[in-house]
Order: sequence, then C-alpha cells, then structure tokens
Amino acid sequence: MLTQRQRAVIWAALGLIGIWGLSFAGYQIAASLKMTADKVRAYVASVDLRRLSAADRARALRALADKINRLSREERQQLRLGRMGEGWFEQMTEAEKSAFLEATMPTGFKQMISAFEELPEDKRRKTIDDALKRLREASANAPGGTAGMADNTNRPPISPELEAQVRTIGLKTFYSQSSAQTKAELAPVLEELQRAMESGRMLRGR
Repeated sequence: MLTQRQRAVIWAALGLIGIWGLSFAGYQIAASLKMTADKVRAYVASVDLRRLSAADRARALRALADKINRLSREERQQLRLGRMGEGWFEQMTEAEKSAFLEATMPTGFKQMISAFEELPEDKRRKTIDDALKRLREASANAPGGTAGMADNTNRPPISPELEAQVRTIGLKTFYSQSSAQTKAELAPVLEELQRAMESGRMLRGR
C-alpha cells in the first residue's frame, strides 16, 4: 500500500514525464513545419514545370515563392549559392519571372537601393566590394557535397560583366532597367547589401 507521500511523488514524476513528452512532441512538430533549403530543393525536384497546365503552373510558382519566403536568412543564402531555381527560372515567361522576383525579394529591398544611392561614391564602392567578398567567402565555405550545389559553389556571386555595369551605371538605375533574368542574378548581392544596411555596416562612416 503506497503512502500519500509516495503517491504524490509518483504523480509528480508522471507529470514531469507528460510535460517532457508534450515538449518533445511540440519540438518535433515545429521542426517538421520549419522550412529549409533541402525541403525547397525537394519540392523543385518533385515538380516538372513544363508538364503543368497554366493554372497548375501558377499554383506551383506561388507555392515555391511561399516556401522561399519562409526560409531563414541563412537557409535562403544557402539556396542562392546552389542556384537552386535556375531550371525553373529558365522555363518561366518574362511575366512569370518578374512576378516571382517581386514575390520573393526581401521586404524593403527597394528602400535599401534608394538608401544605397544616397551614400558617397567611395562608400558605395566599398560596400559593393564588401558584399561581393562576403558572398565569395560564403560560396567557398559552402559544403560541396550538398545536393544541387556541388557544381556551383565556385561560381562568382555575379558575372564580371554585370559587376562592371552595376559599378558604372549605378545600382538603382541599373536595376530599374534590367531584365528579370539580370535581376535574378543580382538578387544575392541585393540581399547582402540589405543585410549590411540592417546591421549598420553600410551607414558607418557615412
């Protein structure tokens, strides 16, 4: 026969086990719901955009944009480094490309471009240099064995020709006049510039 104290200890232990079980279940559910670069790659690999009807194609593009927008900054960068969406992007119409870019660019990037253009020329030049340097370092440190990334980790963040045009024409003017394909290539640099602005690096020494 258990004493009252023993029963209390047993109930307390059962309560702790129950709380631990609920916490673990909550963690598992949260982990399964969290969007990752690998999940986005798996989705892209599972869908053949060319075989879809117009309505299904539109739904697939919206679904991909939603998944990308749910990524953390780090996961998003990993996805950019792997050039994950190139296959899909090449199959999009110009209208689809423009809509997709508009849907997936980080909030506030247009304001970032305007703020960037207000910086002195030497500061703009240094900021672009720093952004490209960080992107190259991230690319060099990316795991070469990751699916979909092995052939791309040594590619430059943007082509030398595009880099020269950005420096010569100016980011705001160049972006407004560029095609959707060029904007897509420029996207990693814009995201890195925005990261610098949000951290305050871009504005130091202004």
